[in-house]
Amino acid sequence: MSKFNSNTTKKSIFKELTKDFFENRFSNLAYLPRWVIFCIDVVIVMFAGIVTYFIVANLTFKSYDTYSVSIRYFITLLTYAFFFFAFRTYAGIIRHSSFIDGMRLLLATSFTFFSLVVLNYTHFFVHETKIFLMPELFIHGVISFVLLFLFRILVKFLFETYVELENKDQIKKIVVFGIDANAFALAKALNSEQPKRYKVVAFIEKTNANRTKQVLGLPIVSFKQNASEIIRKFTASGIILSDYTLTKEEQLKIVDDCLEHNYQVLSTQTVKNWEDQKSITKNIKQFDIKDLLERQPIVIQNKLISKQIQNKTVLVTGAAGSIGSEIVQQVLAFEPAKIILVDQAETPLYELSLLVKSSLKNTTYIPFVADIKDAFIMEQILSNYQPDVIYHAAAYKHVPIMETNAYQAVLTNVLGTKTLADLAIKYQVASFVMVSTDKAVNPSNVMGASKRIAELYVQSLFMHSQSRGTKFITTRFGNVLGSNGSVVPLFTKQIQEGGPITITHPDIIRYFMTIPEACQLVLEAGSMGNGGEIYIFDMGQPVRIIDLAHKMIRLAGFVPEEDVKIEVVGLRPGEKLFEELLNDASKTLPTHHDKIMIAQEHNVADFDSFILQLENLIQYAKKMQSDAVVAEMKKIVPEFKSKNSVYENLD
Repeated sequence: MSKFNSNTTKKSIFKELTKDFFENRFSNLAYLPRWVIFCIDVVIVMFAGIVTYFIVANLTFKSYDTYSVSIRYFITLLTYAFFFFAFRTYAGIIRHSSFIDGMRLLLATSFTFFSLVVLNYTHFFVHETKIFLMPELFIHGVISFVLLFLFRILVKFLFETYVELENKDQIKKIVVFGIDANAFALAKALNSEQPKRYKVVAFIEKTNANRTKQVLGLPIVSFKQNASEIIRKFTASGIILSDYTLTKEEQLKIVDDCLEHNYQVLSTQTVKNWEDQKSITKNIKQFDIKDLLERQPIVIQNKLISKQIQNKTVLVTGAAGSIGSEIVQQVLAFEPAKIILVDQAETPLYELSLLVKSSLKNTTYIPFVADIKDAFIMEQILSNYQPDVIYHAAAYKHVPIMETNAYQAVLTNVLGTKTLADLAIKYQVASFVMVSTDKAVNPSNVMGASKRIAELYVQSLFMHSQSRGTKFITTRFGNVLGSNGSVVPLFTKQIQEGGPITITHPDIIRYFMTIPEACQLVLEAGSMGNGGEIYIFDMGQPVRIIDLAHKMIRLAGFVPEEDVKIEVVGLRPGEKLFEELLNDASKTLPTHHDKIMIAQEHNVADFDSFILQLENLIQYAKKMQSDAVVAEMKKIVPEFKSKNSVYENLD
């Protein structure tokens, strides 16, 4: 037993010593000191001289005997050494040897050759004898260059092979879709990246041309079959989409095909400098779930928006939120004279202020930590700055939280909107654009009902107000991908943590659009409206949340239910299986934009009675009387039917 332990210990020590040697010595070969590389180059030149000597010795002509062999080769080595210093051939990192390093070697050996030729003929004119045979100089120069270059290629090859074998479990084989210069730059960057993550094994070209070409030693495959079959053929783990000519439909077809067969799909973000390899590899990312929206992006009319915003004063409430901050960024592109940022969240507002500073040209920005419910402060802001346009994005929006804090939904979403709308008329704001939600349609929760009441107020205020100077416009859309509290960031976090992904119901569906699209439509609706309209947007096809979860898991490189579980937790208070953009009794009118429609919703019949109801509602909210609050909301919005909620008994 002791003998066995002794042998095991010896083997263990030997393993550790060899591991130390190879990992600490060989892995650092790329960073040899410059003087070592210089000495190796000189030794290579010496070896080339010996080879040249034997070649010339076997030819019919003989070397000059002006000087001895040792002196001749001393002169040669000295000249080579001088030009190695001059062109810094030793300065490059060996495993990153490139075309530039090859050019340095070529220049060093060429200048050495021509210098020795000049020396040879100078000696001839002075002493009437030559030192070197011209063929000897030429052969020596060629052999030296070839050996010096091969040395670098060999070291680079050995190092990369060693690293690849050492990390073969971590390095993934990948196929690149695209055959333009960008795709080739991407492949070069990935193959030289340290630590190495991917090994490019093939390129796919979009055309069906039958080719047998190679680039960078890798085959180019025609896209005649499914992408998954090509990936399987090369035993790769995924694909990088680098062909910017692919249409949305083609991209979706490739993505769905790859995800169905559990292959990873990656893409590249915009790269400004394709020569910067670090920049290229940093911009490789998972194929964005936003790209899987089965709908065409909405194009807006910039001229209308510019006319409304340029050189004007704009106020944005909820400016630090996901929607508000995007509105701010898009408004700045139209160069308003002033932009006023209002939000009660101090830290996000500070971060937004830092971002805004870097985007400013001729615009003055004024941030306010303020609550829209505070009538005094809001009046001071409007009185001092006299905004021309208000984008009202401030609201409480999380359904389960508002279900248990009904009073706060009323105070912020209803009273806050009422306060701001009244001040807009008082200070003759030209346009008031309110951001609403599809949850305001046939509401099943307190949050949706509070937004519907806010819609009714601004619409009715425009219709019944004595002053028609302010246009009140409402925009209504569904879920926004990537916004605070949306399902996509939640799923992303849950996947990163290894799961499970939690969904409330296997049949739940939602409409989705991106944050930029939603905000673009808010700006256009504000510019095209005459007042009193509720604009709804073409949201495309609804998405099953469970399908979204499956795609996100596959895009992250995992297998649903194997690597990441999906857990059904049940509908939350106030949650519907599906959302609507229109009331059952409502119709739509077209606009000049085929993706934007006007909802013909019923309006308040008796404005004075409606105001009394609002006052009662606000008083109940101030006293935190939740049941009374919800009961009054159901009177104001008869279609409000609570679901999965403690307030169902009030229906």
